[in-house]
Amino acid sequence: MKEHGFLMQTELFRGVQLQEMPELLSCLKAREKRFRRDQVILRAGDCPREFGLVLSGSVDLSVNYYWGGSSLLGRIGKGDIFAETCAALPGQEMRWDAVAAEDTEILFLDMEAVMTPCESNCAFHNRLIRNVIRISAGKNLQLSARMMHTAPKTIRERLLSYLTEQASAAGSPHFTIPFSRQQLADYLEVDRSALSNELSKMRREGLITCRKNDFTLLHAQEN
Repeated sequence: MKEHGFLMQTELFRGVQLQEMPELLSCLKAREKRFRRDQVILRAGDCPREFGLVLSGSVDLSVNYYWGGSSLLGRIGKGDIFAETCAALPGQEMRWDAVAAEDTEILFLDMEAVMTPCESNCAFHNRLIRNVIRISAGKNLQLSARMMHTAPKTIRERLLSYLTEQASAAGSPHFTIPFSRQQLADYLEVDRSALSNELSKMRREGLITCRKNDFTLLHAQEN
């Protein structure tokens, strides 16, 4: 099992004491599993009873369309959870795929065990339930943010919306995004070539500098 010290640093296990971890993990029927890059962890149509916590690596959430193509909903990084909403609703099918973005290790936890307090009504179990609710609320905000980024009609407006949010989250005009160019295009629902062209225009106009995933927002140059 992964070092308990790491788990205590995650949002899911916030407030849990080190001595409580072994009993809690046993109560939640915790199990670890490794996945290779591009390996499907959960598939659209699955009805999971467990949700995952990323111990190492990262997970991409994407929707595949019937006529081809896909849309990237987001990336789940180390320490974050996924599939908790579907796992909390018995019989609820996944509407997206969860795929390992790199070699990844997942800790699976039984949602029914999370939502059913122990007979002893242990304090650490109650804290866990509150943490899951808090995380789910945060994800709802992230989903709202993506809707905000994809609402504008032009690629530049979508880029400006996304990059502004990333700078705000980093607390700095210098930041690193979690997506490659193709993934960013998928996330913003635009063509990759058109996205690259727009980024080049923004660099020439002195709005940004960027190298791979590293971006810096600049003040617009005055004419």
